[in-house]
Amino acid sequence: MTFGEFYDFCFALSTEDATTPFDKNTLVFKKKGKIFALTNAEHFEFINLKCDPDQALYLRENYQAIKPGYHMNKKHWNSVYLNQDVNDQVIFQLIEASFNLI
Repeated sequence: MTFGEFYDFCFALSTEDATTPFDKNTLVFKKKGKIFALTNAEHFEFINLKCDPDQALYLRENYQAIKPGYHMNKKHWNSVYLNQDVNDQVIFQLIEASFNLI
């Protein structure tokens, strides 16, 4: 997955503009003022996504590239590392699932 593919997919879901509220590199996508996805725009290595707690554990057990959310609540967030054992189709599904949790 490229940064452009990630950005375009999230932008198409959200009615809000992407912002950088934490620093100049951390790009945040929101729905109704709540974050559903964020990543480092300069070093696009992983995406933080909101996740149902039970599903989050299942995903971590079944994919090496899915870890507890970096700098996030580990119960409700996963970090999905790119270009590893999670294909793009699954990542798009996880982004959409994160969006739908809001």
